[in-house]
Amino acid sequence: MGVSGPFPSFAGTPDGPVMGREEVDRALAKLAAEHEAIESSLLALQDHAGRRLLEGAELTGVTKDRWSTTEQAISLLWSYFDAYTEALTRAREVRSRHRWPTQDELAELTELLCGTAITLPSSATLGGSPLLSEELGLDRLVDRMNRWYAEALDVIVSADAVWSALPARIDMLSAELHRTRSLAHSVGVRPGEHPSGDDLEQITAELTALRAEVVSDPLAFWKPASGSSAPGGGSPDTERYDRAARALEDVRREIEAVLDVRQDAERRLMRLRDVLSRADRTLAEARQARGEVLAKIAASEVPAVSGPPTALHEQLVAAADYRRRSQWHRLSPLLESLEQRADDELLRARESLTAVTAPLAVRAELRGRLDAYKAKVARHGMAEDPFLVERYDVARRMLWSAPCDLRAAEQAVLRYQQAAAEALVPRQTGPAGQGIEGGTE
Repeated sequence: MGVSGPFPSFAGTPDGPVMGREEVDRALAKLAAEHEAIESSLLALQDHAGRRLLEGAELTGVTKDRWSTTEQAISLLWSYFDAYTEALTRAREVRSRHRWPTQDELAELTELLCGTAITLPSSATLGGSPLLSEELGLDRLVDRMNRWYAEALDVIVSADAVWSALPARIDMLSAELHRTRSLAHSVGVRPGEHPSGDDLEQITAELTALRAEVVSDPLAFWKPASGSSAPGGGSPDTERYDRAARALEDVRREIEAVLDVRQDAERRLMRLRDVLSRADRTLAEARQARGEVLAKIAASEVPAVSGPPTALHEQLVAAADYRRRSQWHRLSPLLESLEQRADDELLRARESLTAVTAPLAVRAELRGRLDAYKAKVARHGMAEDPFLVERYDVARRMLWSAPCDLRAAEQAVLRYQQAAAEALVPRQTGPAGQGIEGGTE
């Protein structure tokens, strides 16, 4: 509700010691207008929603102290207004006696309008005056009323601005907090079990305390505008509210991350089972291959193969149990750890298989090279050459016998390659020195 501005000050000072008739009439007309403006301002102040809230609230702190003084000021404002009204009524009565006032009437009117003929009750609690009463003129009376009115209006408007802004925002944030707590509870984020659960408890306590303080002591949350003297110049202090809002937003993001885990938990668990199953199969294949290498390859250093990742399987069982019990806040970090370690385990199993089967790969390469040279010799019509047949049979017996001595077998293959190359040189056509296709290895 709007409140009128400061009361207009009296400006009807006469030129001489006694006012003339026209001066009196002008002063009375101005006083009547001022009286109406003062009354409107006081009525607006009386009906202001902030004043009614202050009267009905259980106040504390700064607001309690300032409102106690303000209530006295408002009461005195009405007393002063009554004195102002009485002085104006008396002046009107004197002026209405004659159309042309006498000199005594003009002197009396001059005293009423420009003198100190108004007796007022003491305002010691506001102005520090020790007097039981004091006498003022209309101009000083209006100046004092202006000052008290501005101070009272500042208290009322500031408190009303805080009450209009902060409690509603706190209530909206509390509603969001309630939704977040319900969501957190559904995913197992509870106080004492998860840091975000503890944070929610702290935010709840802070908002409860903040709202109670704002309601009982709104002026403690008011920041006056720098350099402004206008009533209500400033803005509500929202620092504590903003801090709580940021903390709740951080918790909400954490809860959303846990929700993402809940939605993708089954897919991620299935992938983990698949990765660990492949790692197990690869390790089993590596162990089988190691036995084969030890049986078929002589004098070969074959690395040992580790057993299945028992710890990872146990943690996978625990993860599935967390999902079954909807303990998403525990499942979230465990899944992240398991996914990385499972991928590492599969890579390790593949590297182990590669390392174990390396001798078999070497034997297979030597067998392929031996057969390739035999085919090349056959294309040139020398498949029945006794020397080449003998060299081939020696190399073949070494490569197809168990256990196979890879070093000796490799030397036998190289001797066969060299013999084949030497036997085929006279049969080559083309530029001299071109050599047999493929050469020797």
